[in-house]
Amino acid sequence: MPQSPDSSWFEAAWAQREEQLYPALFGDLGPGIYPLDMTLFSEVFGQTAVDPRWLSHGVFESPPTATRSSWLYVTSGLSNAWEDAQPEADGESGMGQELLLETPEQAPWALRLLRKFCAYQLLLAAGRFGEQPPLDEWDRMRTGQPIDGGDSLLQALLFIPAPAFAGPHQLLSGRFEFLQIVGLTLDEHAWGQSAGYPALQQRLAQTGASPVMDPARASVC
Repeated sequence: MPQSPDSSWFEAAWAQREEQLYPALFGDLGPGIYPLDMTLFSEVFGQTAVDPRWLSHGVFESPPTATRSSWLYVTSGLSNAWEDAQPEADGESGMGQELLLETPEQAPWALRLLRKFCAYQLLLAAGRFGEQPPLDEWDRMRTGQPIDGGDSLLQALLFIPAPAFAGPHQLLSGRFEFLQIVGLTLDEHAWGQSAGYPALQQRLAQTGASPVMDPARASVC
């Protein structure tokens, strides 16, 4: 928790995000948050010790709404201003971001993926992987396997500014933005390396392949 004689603002900002901002943006947040746990850090990342505050982070699973046909998965906690002694409304709140992804149907693999990347961001920010910075806009990576654990052609990821939820979004503790994860085929990943990833995102969006991650889709390249 922040080192402050009065941290009520911290709790208020946390509640503001989960009880006001998220419902206004996403609608129903499902049965509750799916928190990170020690097994995730130890089995996936080989970490034997974690900051106990990390285990309060998690992912919400939001079903489709009247205006959104996708299932939406969004982290909560990365924008917590843990290190601030007092609110800085004009600055970044915590890491200044939350992660999200969308799928055409309810997808356990998507929940697992987003919990994993929430943990990964925390570890990157804490310097557990040397000087490698946290993931940011237009970063990309190969996953080494299909994103759904099955036979999907999507075997790479691209991180983009969330098209439908552009920020910044204001909390009592500061501002943050949504970083959205998009699935790529290896051919698309290679095309983006030569043409640029913003151009790739535009091509994906024009064909309906982004921002919703459909593991059954074909390559656009």
